[in-house]
Amino acid sequence: MSIDAAAFKKGMRHLAASVTLITTRHRDLRGGLTATAVCSVSAEPPQILVCVNKTASAHDPIADAGFFCVNILSPGHRKIAERFAGMDGVEGDERFHDMGEWSSLSTGAPVLKGCPVSFDCRLVTKVAAGTHTIYIGEIVDLVLDPAAHALLYADGNFVHGELLKKAAQAA
Repeated sequence: MSIDAAAFKKGMRHLAASVTLITTRHRDLRGGLTATAVCSVSAEPPQILVCVNKTASAHDPIADAGFFCVNILSPGHRKIAERFAGMDGVEGDERFHDMGEWSSLSTGAPVLKGCPVSFDCRLVTKVAAGTHTIYIGEIVDLVLDPAAHALLYADGNFVHGELLKKAAQAA
């Protein structure tokens, strides 16, 4: 017997995670969503996984395109995180308008400037898991910004990774 979804969500609020923006480009349209369900899979070959709700507008475009980019957001990207989480009602390719500076790497997926790291991935595996699909991507390119810090999400709030780092150093 499983616990109910509300109890699960309440428990998961205690798991702090980096806030990421998963992006793709299918045909001429860009898509993306804010996500925290992201983790490494393998170093050889370098792989990462993302869990995407099947109802998310970017779910099918990721599968159709066959590639995606995991942009780990910085504290300055909070408004972008909120937009791609659907908090301002803007959808689809319009989410990219008037926010952030965008480029691309090997796959052509949108890469957001100023992220601590952006992983450009070729989709290698899809696994259905309840309400979500687990997309596993092989990292084919990346861009690092060692001066940038991660934006974290814990207990329903955005938290600056830089503040946590300073608190740990002070302890």
